Amino acid sequence: MNDVRSHLSIRNLNVFYGDLQVLKNISLDIPDRKISVIIGPSGCGKTTLLKSMNRLLDHVDEVRVDGEVLVDGEDIYGPNVEVTRIRKKMGLLSQKPQVLPMSIYDNIAYGPRIHGHRDRKRLDFIVRNYLSAAGLWEEVKDRLHHPASRLSVGQQQRLCLARGLAVEPEIILGDEPTSALDPQSSQRIERRLVELKKDYTVVVVTHILRQARRIADYIVFLYLGELVEHGPAQDVFANPRDPRTRAYLTGEIS
Repeated sequence: MNDVRSHLSIRNLNVFYGDLQVLKNISLDIPDRKISVIIGPSGCGKTTLLKSMNRLLDHVDEVRVDGEVLVDGEDIYGPNVEVTRIRKKMGLLSQKPQVLPMSIYDNIAYGPRIHGHRDRKRLDFIVRNYLSAAGLWEEVKDRLHHPASRLSVGQQQRLCLARGLAVEPEIILGDEPTSALDPQSSQRIERRLVELKKDYTVVVVTHILRQARRIADYIVFLYLGELVEHGPAQDVFANPRDPRTRAYLTGEIS
C-alpha cells in the first residue's frame, strides 16, 4: 500500500471472455508518478489488465468484468460513470501508432477542442508544449500543417504520445508501445516515459524483459491470469519471492 492514495487502484478484478476467465481476482495499487511495468508470458492477461484500466474492454464482444477499478477513488465500472470523463484522465499508447487523418497540429489540438478550447493562442501553446514534451517539436515545428501520416512510424508514435498528453491526463497507459518501432525510436519513447513520470503515473505492458529492467520502477508479474508478484523493480529482479517469477525471469518459462 502507498502512504498516499493511488490515482489508480484495482480491487478483486475478474475478467471473462465468454466462459473463459482471463483475469483472476486481481488486487493492486499502482504507484503514483512511477513507471509500473506489467510482465508475463504471452496470453497471461497483460493487455487485458491494461485495457481494464480505461474501459477499452467495453469494445470487446462477450466480455464480463467483475470487481472494481478505482481512479481517484471512483469505480470506473460504476453504473453512473461517464466513460469519456474517465478516459480523459488516461493517455493511451497502442502497439502501433494511430494518427488521425489530419495535420500534425490538428492531431494535437483535436482533444482540447473537444473539451472546449477554442482560443487560437491557447491551442498554439498546447501544441508546442506537448510536442516538446514528446520530444517532437524541433523535428516538426516547420511543418505543423502537413499531414501527420507523412511522419515516420517512430515520429507518429511520439505524436500519439503528445496527443494523449494534450488532454492533460493523470495516467499514461502503454500497450507494448515500442513493439512496432526500430531500436532508435524505441529508445526515444523509453526516454520520454522516464522523463514524464515526474508528472504522470505510467503503466506499460511489455514482453521485453530488457526494456522492463531499463524503465520500471515497479513490476507487476502475471501468470495464467493471476497476479503472482508485484513490488519495486529492483526487489523483484534481484530477489523474486515466487518460484514462477524466478522461472520467468531466468527464461525457464516464456
